[in-house]
Amino acid sequence: MIENSMSQTSMIETSTTLALTRFLDVNVARSKLIMANLANIDTPGYRTRDLNFHAEMNRASFEASEAESGELSYAAYAPVAHPVRGLVERPDGNNVSVEREGLLLAETQMKFNLGVQLLKDEFHTISQAINSGGASS
Repeated sequence: MIENSMSQTSMIETSTTLALTRFLDVNVARSKLIMANLANIDTPGYRTRDLNFHAEMNRASFEASEAESGELSYAAYAPVAHPVRGLVERPDGNNVSVEREGLLLAETQMKFNLGVQLLKDEFHTISQAINSGGASS
């Protein structure tokens, strides 16, 4: 019974599903940063932080490929946030912009929704392959 569940797990862990999982993880990390920025909009001296999406995707992919036994090490991945330069600073030293964060949040949500849809499509394709039993039409 255990062997069967292990082989089923490896059947859904395709390179596409693993890449989409990393894509979703980076989107969630960015959403958390954006929400932290918005939560600190009235905190004197707070500096807006963000992450470089493309660099984080590359880093998450590299860390996944370095993980032992071919399995992702989700606990090892932690996003690297950087202060955002060039934003207008208020007299209290805070530079959070509701407009900027709102646009970034909308973009991140759209990317997340796209990733979820692509993951659903990949699972649907895997399900069809399993259910067809290798029969060609």
